[in-house]
Amino acid sequence: MKTRLAIAAVLALLAQEALAADTLKLAIGQRGLWDSSFAEIGTQYGIFAKHGLELQVFYTSGGGETQQAVISGSADIGVSPGTLGVLGAFAKGAPIRIIAGEATGTAEYYFVKADSVVLKDFKGVKPEMTLAYSTAGSGTHITALRFMKDYGFTAKLTATGNVPATFTSVMTGQVDIGFSTPPFGLDALAEGKARLIALANDLPSVRNQTVRLIIANATDLQKRREVYDRFIKAYREVIDWMYSDRQAIEAFAKYASIPPATAQKVRDQFYPKAMLQMDEVKGMPELMQDAITFKYIPAALTQQQLDELLQLPKK
Repeated sequence: MKTRLAIAAVLALLAQEALAADTLKLAIGQRGLWDSSFAEIGTQYGIFAKHGLELQVFYTSGGGETQQAVISGSADIGVSPGTLGVLGAFAKGAPIRIIAGEATGTAEYYFVKADSVVLKDFKGVKPEMTLAYSTAGSGTHITALRFMKDYGFTAKLTATGNVPATFTSVMTGQVDIGFSTPPFGLDALAEGKARLIALANDLPSVRNQTVRLIIANATDLQKRREVYDRFIKAYREVIDWMYSDRQAIEAFAKYASIPPATAQKVRDQFYPKAMLQMDEVKGMPELMQDAITFKYIPAALTQQQLDELLQLPKK
């Protein structure tokens, strides 16, 4: 009898271990955005659990901080660091790998206070004016550099942290030109308190390239590749669900603390589903050239380096 009980106990323990979810720590830049909501909402609706995953999510002040969390190992996965920053860190030997695209193009916009001398398309920007970005190496940092290069102006680049902090800095006069991402700031624009002067997607170098990524810590990825493949599969499923189920709008509205109508506007007007393709890093040759121009890397990565860096699972 004791033997049978012991066997039953062992079998129960094995069954419990088989059902235990694999844990992944996620660092995500900018809480409150449409594409930063997928991990929380996907967890809430049981999609990651269905794939045997438990996510431990924390938010950062931007892509540079997200990237550093993955490099240090405090996060297994980083969501939405800037591509040029990732190229630069990898070229210096950082243990990171690209496991999916995150944003091809972006929903970001640039704005000023209503009474600013800046008119539109960055006209009126003077060298002494300040232009915000979140953190060094982030997508917003790269976009600011691209605007100055393509539009032929100079400004003092100023790190302002996350979107809400940046918005406050502009509206209180600490920074002249800020960046934001819907839904943040839409109410101020509608009320005439702030003015939109440019969309990041106005730049072909942003619109046609995968400017943000999903990255993984190289050491853990090598140890648990199958777990990461399941994560990507689950993440794809979350994105599909977010664009097909009315509950997704309600879930995002609650997550972002906005009305459902605003949530619908954010998704439909600023985040076309194609923007969130995960299958490839589009425009890599042009991205590497920009990385050289902005001194993220000294030279283009070799094909061998790219093969090592790009660990994109097949769909």
